[in-house]
Amino acid sequence: MAVTMRDVARQAGVSPKTVSNVMNGYPYIREETRTKVLAAIDSLGYQMNISARNLKSGRTGIIGLAVPELSLPYFGELADAVIEAAELHGLTVMIEQTGADRDRELTVIKRPRGHLVDGLLYSPLGLGQEDIGQLTTSAPMVLLGERIFHSPVDHVMIDNVAGTKAAVEHLLQLGRRRIAVLGVHPGEKVGTAAIRYDAYAEALTEHGVPVPEELAFHAGKWHRSTGAEATQALLASGRKFDAVLALNDTLALGAIRTLTKHGLRVPDDVAVAGFDNIDEAQYSTPTLTTVDPGRAQIARTAVDLLVRRMKGDNSEHEEIVAPYKLHTRESTLGTT
Repeated sequence: MAVTMRDVARQAGVSPKTVSNVMNGYPYIREETRTKVLAAIDSLGYQMNISARNLKSGRTGIIGLAVPELSLPYFGELADAVIEAAELHGLTVMIEQTGADRDRELTVIKRPRGHLVDGLLYSPLGLGQEDIGQLTTSAPMVLLGERIFHSPVDHVMIDNVAGTKAAVEHLLQLGRRRIAVLGVHPGEKVGTAAIRYDAYAEALTEHGVPVPEELAFHAGKWHRSTGAEATQALLASGRKFDAVLALNDTLALGAIRTLTKHGLRVPDDVAVAGFDNIDEAQYSTPTLTTVDPGRAQIARTAVDLLVRRMKGDNSEHEEIVAPYKLHTRESTLGTT
């Protein structure tokens, strides 16, 4: 016969309600009691009937996370942080990839989700201001990170402007004046590339340095390979530069590889800075100067906010900007 919750309760010496509270991640349970219940569950091989629980509570215990591309380290590490934050609430995370494609991103928010997840964390890259009216779902939703929509939806944002300016100002303080920028998307108005490029240009202007528009190089998807290709194009142009600002870390890592392949020393000949503070930035050769956008805090804040909405909080939507930190490392400072 199948093991029941009453069997677990009997072996642990607690009530079935206590077993239920442990299984559902109820926080106010003594650790000793939780340990006894979990030991009984393992010993008896008990498995909760998720379908029955969902029918009774109207909840799935699952939240969705929609990101552009898990192969990009930033989003893979963001997913890790979201899963860790969700576990504190006893929640499971279901992940979807959109490929930063507008149609796929719209499909994610139009798809009926109430029977699948209790809420959605959503990081769109393909949508624009014209899509604000479509940012509604059948379940609570919190936008993440990159884009600024100022829509009637909760949003936990990266401080793209201040973070980018901090990186540019660091390069200027080192005496660099010909700062190339990798990863621009010509014609883009509200995307991450446009926001970070505008912040780069504004920082130069504020410090009386002409904006070298001829040193802006396109990269479609921000991968190591496109960073390497953009740097190759920069070198082939013959234009003088003494620093590279890559609009994300993977572009920066591709740039460093190409620069060193061509005999340029980083940072002696060319200083390089990135954005995202992916884990690899601490272990690359040289280690990478980069902006930490507060990924862990973004995940915790977004999950906490989503849980509030799932519990019925209907207060005015919030726009929260995560604090950034500039990590200066060998790619700009050299070895010490």
